Amino acid sequence: MQFSALGSSGESVSRVCLGSMTWGIQNTQADADAQINFAAAQGINFMDTAEMYPIPPSADTSGDTERVIGDYFARHPHARKDWLIATKIVGPGFPYIREASDISAASIEQALMGSLQRLQSDYVDLYQLHWPNRTSPHFGKHGINQVKSSQTDVAAEKANMIEIVRALDNAIKEGQIRFWGLSDDTPWGIHTFLSICDEYGFARPVSIQNEFNLLHTKDWPYLIESCVFEDIAYLPWSPLAGGMLSGKYLDGARPQGSRWTLAQRMG
Repeated sequence: MQFSALGSSGESVSRVCLGSMTWGIQNTQADADAQINFAAAQGINFMDTAEMYPIPPSADTSGDTERVIGDYFARHPHARKDWLIATKIVGPGFPYIREASDISAASIEQALMGSLQRLQSDYVDLYQLHWPNRTSPHFGKHGINQVKSSQTDVAAEKANMIEIVRALDNAIKEGQIRFWGLSDDTPWGIHTFLSICDEYGFARPVSIQNEFNLLHTKDWPYLIESCVFEDIAYLPWSPLAGGMLSGKYLDGARPQGSRWTLAQRMG
C-alpha cells in the first residue's frame, strides 16, 4: 500500500481510503466488518464516514453508518489506534438534522457529540465540514447559472466562518478532534478559512474532500493549485462517478443490489 501525507497534519494515510456510505442500507454490519478487515489486511489505515450516512439519506437511517463503525470498534478496541477515522458535520438543508440549520458553534458541539457517541470513540481524527453554509457548486451544481454567488452576504459569511473555526479549534484543544478539513468547497472557501486561521491563530484545515473523476474535473488545476501551495491534502470522492465509470450501468443496465437501483445519484 502506498501512503501520502495528510496535508500539514504530520500523519500519513493510505492512498486508498475505505468509504462507508452504504453501510446500514446496502451493506449489513457483517458486510462492513468483512470490508474493514479486508481493507486492514491490504494496509489501508484511512476510513471516511459522515453523520448523515448511509446514502441515499433519510430520517430513518441517519447516523446508522457511524453506528456500524462504532459497533465494529467496540468489538475490536485494539484496532482503533490503527485507523485514522474521518467524519463530517452536515451542512444546511436536511430538516431532520438540526432542522436544516447552518453549521455554527452550537451545531458543531451537538453534531460532534453525536458522532463520538455513535462511533463509540473519545475522539475523531479528521472532522470535516460536509459542505459550506453559503451557496456553492457542490454535488454537481457547477453548470452556468446554477449557483448565485451574488446572493451571499460576504460579511455575514466570514463572521460565521470565524465562529466555525473557533469552535473547531476549541474541539482540537479539548482532544475531541485531532484535525479538521473541508468538503465540497471552493478556492475562495479554502483561502478565506486560511486567512481566518492565520489571523486568529486557529488550527488550519489539513484537507479538502471534493468530487473528482473523469467526468468531474472542475477542481483541476485551480483548486488543486491552492492545495499544493498551502499543504492541504486533496481527498477525491466518487472516483468512479457513483459507479458509472465501472461500466455496470451501460445500456441502461441496473444490476440487482446496485446503488442506482436505490437512487441515481452522480455529482
